Amino acid sequence: MSGECRLKLCGEKRYYCTVELTLQVIGGKWKPIIIHRLGQKGTLRFSEVKRSIPNITQKMLTQQLRELEADGIVHREVYPQVPPKVEYSLTELGRSVMPVIENLGGWGRRYEAWHAGTDAKGQAV
Repeated sequence: MSGECRLKLCGEKRYYCTVELTLQVIGGKWKPIIIHRLGQKGTLRFSEVKRSIPNITQKMLTQQLRELEADGIVHREVYPQVPPKVEYSLTELGRSVMPVIENLGGWGRRYEAWHAGTDAKGQAV
């Protein structure tokens, strides 16, 4: 193993290592949170996703959901009715990333505790 990184392509994504590819698909400020909410709550309408993430704008949520859908992480189901009904859920591929998202949350709890001067169980360190 040379340790050399070569440019690779996956669809339209260009990357040098699979961590970089992973972050292109699920990284950023909002995507992990969207994935987490859908993983916790299951199928949600747009307004329910928006309500569960108070700080995200409608425009940003729309953009992020479109990207997650294009990358095969989120399924968008449109029902032919008036008014239109659209629901979002995780695909099988999206569900497979849930352990990663849950580990990120666990790390965040440990960081929060460290920053507060306690361990993850609230004991002083």
